[in-house]
Amino acid sequence: MLQTKKRLLTGNKALAEAIRLEMERDPEVFVMGEDVGKYGGIFGATEGLLQKFGPDRIMDTPISETAFIGAAVGAASQGMRPIVELMFVDFFGVCMDQIYNQMAKIPYMSGGNVRLPMVLMTAVGGGYNDAAQHSQTLYATFAHLPGMKVVVPTTPFDLKGMMISAIRDDNPVVFMFNKTLQGLGWMDQINASLGHVPEEAYTVPLGKAKVVREGTDVTIVGIQMTTVQAQEAAKKLEQDGISAEIIDLRSLVPLDKETILNSIKKTHRLLVVDEDYLSYGMTAEIAALAAEQALYDLDAPVKRIAIPDVPIPYSRSLEQFVLPSAEKIYNEARKLVNE
Repeated sequence: MLQTKKRLLTGNKALAEAIRLEMERDPEVFVMGEDVGKYGGIFGATEGLLQKFGPDRIMDTPISETAFIGAAVGAASQGMRPIVELMFVDFFGVCMDQIYNQMAKIPYMSGGNVRLPMVLMTAVGGGYNDAAQHSQTLYATFAHLPGMKVVVPTTPFDLKGMMISAIRDDNPVVFMFNKTLQGLGWMDQINASLGHVPEEAYTVPLGKAKVVREGTDVTIVGIQMTTVQAQEAAKKLEQDGISAEIIDLRSLVPLDKETILNSIKKTHRLLVVDEDYLSYGMTAEIAALAAEQALYDLDAPVKRIAIPDVPIPYSRSLEQFVLPSAEKIYNEARKLVNE
């Protein structure tokens, strides 16, 4: 049973604690990536681990994502459980062959004879003026490719519990954490980056969405920062007499369709919000799910908010213009209910 006394941690400390606990439990777990050692990861996910486990298990690598992700695939094929950090998800282009043609496909092509129990951990998200090559989320890019689980926790509690689940999973898992939700001092800190995290090890299941707010008038499906923004928008909607139900997906593969469909049957309206690009993305997938399996439960067309199909701008004013926000969610949900 989890402890009842509340202990608050930031997202990065919750992640580092999850990895520490699993490394203590299982000697086959190790970490490799750029700046994961002495620096503790530029987003803090491996903070303090080098001092405890040493350079044989917390391995700083050269700047060659193809090499060290390939090495992790090889280690996983031999029964180890590597956690390999791709510093920014935007860097996937230089190592996609190792990710998609090796990590995702080897278990299938071997008929299940070769397991790859590895975690590819990577940072996603914009909003802090890091421009087009360091600000994407690209959730749908990985979810579109069969063979990998893709998880996207929001809260510190889920970051810890889902990382432990990912490390213990016998399948390759892409673990995407949002930079803003890490609670780092050099970024704009928000309340959502701090949360209750028990000290002991626990798991949060992969593939299960969470209803973070009950409502009756409109379902808002979010993911990481858009879940946080939806909760803020819901408070304003409540003042207008509109009750919004908010779903935090937490996982794209597997996708918890049942939770989404049950909510649509209750509210009869759906708004999907994503920090990924609009076309061919997660919002389109959820909209298609609603059209195929809940069309006659809808009282209005599905609405979507996502980044327009443009590279993310460096300019703060332009970046804020393309990113989802609580205000955009409020306006779209209000219009959806009133129309």
